[in-house]
Amino acid sequence: MNPRIGITIGDFNGIGPEIILKFLHSTDLNTSTPVVIAPLSVLEHYSKLSGTKSDLHVIHDISDLKEGVVNVYDNFSGDILITPGSLLDEVSGRYSMHSITTAIELCLSKSIHAMVTAPISKEAVNQAGFKIPGHTEYLAEKTNSHNFLMMLVSGNLRVALVTTHIPISDVSREITSDHILKKLHILNKSLKNDFKIDEPKIAVFGLNPHAGDGGVIGMEEIDIISPALETARFEGIKASGPFPPDGFFGRKLHLEYDAILAMYHDQGLAPFKLLSFGKGVNFTAGLPIIRTSPDHGTAYNIAGQGIADPSSFSEAYNLALELTNNKHEGSA
Repeated sequence: MNPRIGITIGDFNGIGPEIILKFLHSTDLNTSTPVVIAPLSVLEHYSKLSGTKSDLHVIHDISDLKEGVVNVYDNFSGDILITPGSLLDEVSGRYSMHSITTAIELCLSKSIHAMVTAPISKEAVNQAGFKIPGHTEYLAEKTNSHNFLMMLVSGNLRVALVTTHIPISDVSREITSDHILKKLHILNKSLKNDFKIDEPKIAVFGLNPHAGDGGVIGMEEIDIISPALETARFEGIKASGPFPPDGFFGRKLHLEYDAILAMYHDQGLAPFKLLSFGKGVNFTAGLPIIRTSPDHGTAYNIAGQGIADPSSFSEAYNLALELTNNKHEGSA
């Protein structure tokens, strides 16, 4: 099988188009068929800026897709003003969401096997009328998925989150035993099915400093997290914790586990991004489709300068390809 991997354009005033083109310029088109969902004019603009050229095959219907070339699915209309580095642009927000929505539809119809999303600006898409906190939540909504999980991946380092894009002030009330248990089940299933790990070992972080210090700095570990772990272990999940997050990575405990479940966004992502050296991948587990993304943002400050590093995007594409192959091997 030659997997068809959809690529969304992201915010075209950020570095998304540049890192896409740089990756496509160096990728092996014999192992997969990339489908870039973007206006051709955007790719041509950044191709001139960055000096990258790929063999582009423009299609307006997915049935016209060809192997061995980069397919540009151009189902956009209207003139586009491209201004690299622009912080807020309703038009770029609307186009980035149109690209994402199209990719979701193509995945659900099995016209493509997976999607890789370039970075968007949450401010721009909200300005365009999409009141969403991020990619993850929108993907869940459009695929009617209620049990999903945000996971960051870099080789054997996998960090998943109980809560995602919510204010810190809301985190503690979102941390419930049921919520943690639900995320553990999604994570355990994904490690088995997506990553082909037979008996995954999962480390779970506490919420408070020093994991509560026996209740001195908070009771969530005793009242909420530990009971969830007991239930998870009873149900066959190899979950350990709750661990104090501050010393976990310093003691290299992450090397002993297949995944880590953190309680909130920065608790898990700050150390992950330090250890992944700019090559991390965002993967949404629990969806009926495969979606990955680079773990960085739009980087407006360097957009259009030809210096953006495509490493994380390359890892995201390769993980999407790996997961697609794993999925089809499992169903063969």
